[in-house]
Parts: sequence; structure tokens; C-alpha cells
Amino acid sequence: MPTVVRVGKFRFHFYSNAGDEPPHIHVRSPEGQCKFWLDPVELARNNGIVASEVRTIERLVFKHRELLLEEYREFHGVWLPPIH
Repeated sequence: MPTVVRVGKFRFHFYSNAGDEPPHIHVRSPEGQCKFWLDPVELARNNGIVASEVRTIERLVFKHRELLLEEYREFHGVWLPPIH
């Protein structure tokens, strides 16, 4: 599971077995982990991260979205349409 971005205590990463799911990113912190869809950005799952930190992570996903989508495409070998 390659790390794409680290911001403070948050580690943004992929799993190799993403299956047929839409583009997404997993985020781990000492408190737990969550998963965000990337297009559109939306919380998919949360396990143990408090709401205020989920909002912080969401802002970081928006901030790094282009990089995350590019890395997702390269890692999983899929074509994704350009971001609008």
C-alpha cells in the first residue's frame, strides 16, 4: 500500500486490490482510518476519526485531489477523465 501524501499525522495511501471501485483514497491517522471517493470528493467510510478531523482530511483531499487522481491512475493502470 503505497503512501501518496503525508500531511501531519495523516497518511494518504492506496491498496492494490481496489477492485472495480471508483477512484478513492484511504487515510490513516493514529485515531483510525477513513476512505474518500475522489470524483466527486465524498466520505465513503470512517472508522474512529472524529468529525472535526474528517473535515480536515476532506479539505486536504480537495487540496491534493489532482495529485491523488493522477497517482491512483498510475498505480492502478486505469484511465480517468480530466478533472473539471
